[in-house]
Amino acid sequence: MDSPGIYIHIPFCKSRCIYCGFYSTTHLDLRQRYVDAVCAEYRLACTRMAISGSPHTIYIGGGTPSTLTEGQLRQLFDCVGTAEEVTIECNPDDVTADFAKTLAHLPVNRVSMGIQTFNEQRLRFLHRRHTAEQAEEAVGRLRSAGIANVSIDLMYGFPEETMEEWNNDIDCALNLGVEHLSAYALTFEEGTALYAMLQRGQVSETDEETSRRMYESLCNRLEAAGYEHYEISNFARPGFRSRHNSSYWNQTPYLGLGAAAHSYDGSRRWWNVSDVKEYICGVENGQPRQESETIDADTRYNDIVLTALRTSDGICLSALSPRHRSYCLENARKYIANGMLVMEKEHLRLSRNALFVSDMIMADLMLA
Repeated sequence: MDSPGIYIHIPFCKSRCIYCGFYSTTHLDLRQRYVDAVCAEYRLACTRMAISGSPHTIYIGGGTPSTLTEGQLRQLFDCVGTAEEVTIECNPDDVTADFAKTLAHLPVNRVSMGIQTFNEQRLRFLHRRHTAEQAEEAVGRLRSAGIANVSIDLMYGFPEETMEEWNNDIDCALNLGVEHLSAYALTFEEGTALYAMLQRGQVSETDEETSRRMYESLCNRLEAAGYEHYEISNFARPGFRSRHNSSYWNQTPYLGLGAAAHSYDGSRRWWNVSDVKEYICGVENGQPRQESETIDADTRYNDIVLTALRTSDGICLSALSPRHRSYCLENARKYIANGMLVMEKEHLRLSRNALFVSDMIMADLMLA
């Protein structure tokens, strides 16, 4: 098969943020063995899947990929090659002048930074290691190093956060002039420190009406500033949509490397064990520890509803089987009638008013 997009999970973090539900570890002493294992897993995958050619995208995420050394990053690229879009996630405090220069000498042409907020009090609440000033300096250093495609993450809906405070975060983001922005409501995932605080009554969730107003303000202000709202949580200047993330939303095959990484080839999904030591041992023995599932026609239809409907393009109805198309349209009828769904040129998409309640609509269109 042609080489798919590649996601490389780097699970190492110097410390853990209270909201994070992704698999990560603070055992930095395992980094070199882990990088060796990722490279070995890629070689195994190329043989087993008959992969040829260069990947169309590479995304190095985490965890915190910026915890790797220059040599370890170079080793990864020597193994998997390069692509038209090569993204690496970074923490702002890791983007020193030297690290920015390191990126300039690697195939990286896109950087995604988890800033989350420019409010110092909330950064401390999240256990983020950076300050607002460091976030702004990091963007400047990336620009100086020649990185012309910078994406940042923001969060909204903090306990007791006001509209004024959220709009101030949007102001700060717009002032940075980044090419891409992702924004997510703060969630209380079971198993996180933040969830435990909620259970103890130390914090409370933002009410739905306030979250909706925050989301609407985000959409209005970014669109007015020239950003395309191309996916529920993602905004990009023209020409700067995330190609890699778009592959998840349009059913393009992708290969995930590393502990807890997921892969998809159109007919099957598989994922690696969520444990660094188990992952390393499995790969070193030539048997990556994975689970998998075969995707039948109904599951594929549900996947399309869950992913394509998140995008501004929506679901391409002509790509569905006659049975799934009929089912989709029958269940969409009431939402088309009330303006929550829009039909345009064989595409079914969410209207602007429906974006905040998208989960409910998706659930109604999916097969039980």
